[in-house]
Amino acid sequence: MAIVTLSSDIGLRDFAVGAIKGQLLSALPGITITDISHYLSQTNFPQAAYICQAAIGHYPPETIHLILVNCFETPVKYFLLARYRDQWLICPDNGILTMITREKPSTLLQLDCTGTKTLLDITASIISHLPALLKQSQRLPGKPTQQIVENYPLRPTVGPDWMDGQILFIDQFENVVINITKEEFEEQRRGRTFRFAFNRNEVIDGLSDNFSSVTGTSKLAWFNSAGYLEIAIRHGNIAGLFGLQGYADPSSNGSGTYDSRMLYQTVRVFFD
Repeated sequence: MAIVTLSSDIGLRDFAVGAIKGQLLSALPGITITDISHYLSQTNFPQAAYICQAAIGHYPPETIHLILVNCFETPVKYFLLARYRDQWLICPDNGILTMITREKPSTLLQLDCTGTKTLLDITASIISHLPALLKQSQRLPGKPTQQIVENYPLRPTVGPDWMDGQILFIDQFENVVINITKEEFEEQRRGRTFRFAFNRNEVIDGLSDNFSSVTGTSKLAWFNSAGYLEIAIRHGNIAGLFGLQGYADPSSNGSGTYDSRMLYQTVRVFFD
């Protein structure tokens, strides 16, 4: 049974998500449709990519992921269809693809959307290509391409005895995710002791397994299920208490596109 996931920046307050699901079920009866998130940021591509990338790996092979983020930044002529590991990703050609995959996928095709005016026009055009994608014996739909917009996530900066990460995401409990993966941390750590510093004089010593590892309202740091560093306060909200925020873009001109010059608050790891 085919699985299609939906991710978007359109929210759930109007009819759009329900209409897209209706389009999918009309064209592909019997498919399973599931939501990842409909509250992705239209401009914060690192945050949107983090949410999508963290979820995608948990789906069965051959799942199709339809990602609708900042679709109307430029006139829509086509969407991208990409093979990412054993999954299929469909998204605008605006840089969100490589933000999610962290590499340029080898299988890339353009799905024609010429003449579309509304979001539902776009999704109808995309969905018309899906029957061919689901029939493995047929040639893949779309036109092969290698010319795409490429943007990549900010990586931590490192020195001999330190590592700087930026705030990537703040969840509904105001726990703060940092763009340092466990693999990057261990590579830089090299067996040394360490401490995490933020907001001038605030320090967290060591790593915890989960919230039950600390007592009261203690601060803690751990690597979450997506493999990223996360800091929090047990029974508290670390972002609100210490004024931690995501990015601020001083060069914003209302374009809605990802800008590598965005300014991020930093969490530093000191190695001893």
